[in-house]
Amino acid sequence: MADERMRRTPRQKYGEELKIRRLAAEMTQEALSDGVVCSPTLISHFEAGRRLSSPADAQRIDMALGTDGFFARWLTDLDGKYAEHFNFVAEFERQATEIRHFSLSVVPGLLQTGPYAREMFRAYRPNHQAKDLDRRVVNRLERAQILENPEGPVLWCLVDETVLRRRVGGPRVMADQLGKMAGMAEAGRLRLHVVPFAAGAHALVESMLYLMSFEDAPPISYVEGFRTGHLMDDPAMVRDAQRAYNMVLGDALSHVDSVALVRAVAEEYEHEAQ
Repeated sequence: MADERMRRTPRQKYGEELKIRRLAAEMTQEALSDGVVCSPTLISHFEAGRRLSSPADAQRIDMALGTDGFFARWLTDLDGKYAEHFNFVAEFERQATEIRHFSLSVVPGLLQTGPYAREMFRAYRPNHQAKDLDRRVVNRLERAQILENPEGPVLWCLVDETVLRRRVGGPRVMADQLGKMAGMAEAGRLRLHVVPFAAGAHALVESMLYLMSFEDAPPISYVEGFRTGHLMDDPAMVRDAQRAYNMVLGDALSHVDSVALVRAVAEEYEHEAQ
């Protein structure tokens, strides 16, 4: 029994504490869900360790239970593998039923090859050490394991043509990276759309965007900048983000034409690498 308790994940510990505090407050899951503005099913998932609350949900839990910021503070210590502003996003990826990603300048992290990811980490880390780069690359590749599960999220990747043309790591790295993207799209593991340069200005020309949908919780959106990220669950802001994504999707090439373009650019890099 002691061994089982030692093997509990941070999410499970969070959920168990939530249940203890809820019962101490003499509240049902239904009553707590009213205060959090979510479904009782979602509270059940929180308590069972199947889901992690968002920062906004944690704040509402603290208000409903009178726990003085306890659950909001707990979230900051749940996972240290990623940058602080990305910890929640990595967790929500594992829970999502659908992910829609728009990338303005680099290949989305879930699709990156090891060499491509290494070059990205190397580029913005002065005085980097090989061991640190190895750890970060492993963490990034581990995130992509959600795509190996047939029951994993449906993935849409909308990328600006800049993503294909920006040379990260040289022609060999780019040929392999674009080959991987095209292969995943051809295998039906993702919907791939490229926004060509000819489209000109578009609704997301200044920002990346991440949209995630869930079976039993409202959708969320996420944007990221230099050493910072912003997770949004306000319904109005999420609707605006979804609208912008759909507008850009309307300017993009079809899935078939996008895969063909990615293959063509990959072949250009392949010839250059020989």
